[in-house]
Amino acid sequence: MSKQVQEAYICAATRLPIGKSGRGYYKNTRPDEMLSRAIQAALAQVPGLDPAAIEDAIIGCSFPEGEQGMNIARVAAVLSGLPNTVGGVTVNRYCASGITALAMAADRIRVGEAEVMIAGGVESMSMVPMGGNKPSLPPAIFTRDENIGLAYGMGLTAEKVAEKWKVSREDQDAFSLESHRRALAAIEAGHFAAEMTPFEIIERSPNLADGSISEKKRTVSIDEGPRKDTSIEGLAKLKPVFAAKGSVTAGNSSQTSDGAGALIVASEAAVKRFGLTPLARFVSFTVRGVPPEIMGIGPIEAIPAALKLAGISAADLGWIELNEAFAAQSLAVLNDLDSKGIVLDRSKVNPNGGAIALGHPLGATGAIRAASVVHGLRRTGAKYGMVTMCVGAGQGAAGIIERL
Repeated sequence: MSKQVQEAYICAATRLPIGKSGRGYYKNTRPDEMLSRAIQAALAQVPGLDPAAIEDAIIGCSFPEGEQGMNIARVAAVLSGLPNTVGGVTVNRYCASGITALAMAADRIRVGEAEVMIAGGVESMSMVPMGGNKPSLPPAIFTRDENIGLAYGMGLTAEKVAEKWKVSREDQDAFSLESHRRALAAIEAGHFAAEMTPFEIIERSPNLADGSISEKKRTVSIDEGPRKDTSIEGLAKLKPVFAAKGSVTAGNSSQTSDGAGALIVASEAAVKRFGLTPLARFVSFTVRGVPPEIMGIGPIEAIPAALKLAGISAADLGWIELNEAFAAQSLAVLNDLDSKGIVLDRSKVNPNGGAIALGHPLGATGAIRAASVVHGLRRTGAKYGMVTMCVGAGQGAAGIIERL
């Protein structure tokens, strides 16, 4: 029996401040705590919604193991206080996990299988390192030349992209400096306030003398990554870290980070029943594959497809979140699309800075940047926005959102 296609509306969108991995905000905070807080904050934005109406929570996570294992989506749903009737499923498309989760939630609503869904993403790179706790690659990768790109680290793929698309070190560093400048300006102007939920960090330590546990609390409310002391001279001094004679450095690469984001998606019927105010409509989502060794170029395939599916052109986009995995790949994507007549207005690409300054908590980034698009569109009055990113193992993803 076919179901009627219906629209999927984003009615809440929020995210936590992004912390530096290893030594930052969330170094001792479990990812399920972060995610449950993001879910609670999203629910607080829709006070009229009956939580029992939520069908499922679809959550993106790039390395769902260790503290992020045991189906973190379901664990966080329970920890957030949702009814036990609300399900939870964790999905992994590496860096595009969060935006894929949002697309999957929207799809369930579009085909009439759900009325209200939670979508989001979470990643603690402090607790689960890049590649996971026990990386294991299939031997077939190393026995066939066409598979070897699957074994490349992300930094090496950025070097391949920089070489093939002729992106200079100078241009990469300039791009990175601009990312920090925009992020700092956005913080100063308060542009992240609408999309961000402050997080209370509780640090506990034992008193061995009397056996008591002391607590120290602090609230974080801004992203930890942007650096006021970033300069073109300082960036130029950094050495390549992935290839001896390369151009990709720690300064022109995204930061490893911890973070979480959550959105609530509803059908038109649910919007009317619970008196919700839609913030945006989820319009289209596409994924395309590219050679793994140049995975950073993935958006050049996904963006045109997403625009075509949405029935709009690049000129219609008023806000673009192009995830800055590396300056090299971001510039290569922009320049390649320019050459094909798909021009992304640079002033509308990462207006508040990108992952080089703000951080990139892998599976959370797509959900975080979707929240940025929703609130960026509402603040500026622009109609259409896009979240797009490259994806490990050779993919590109792009999602289109319309302000209501």
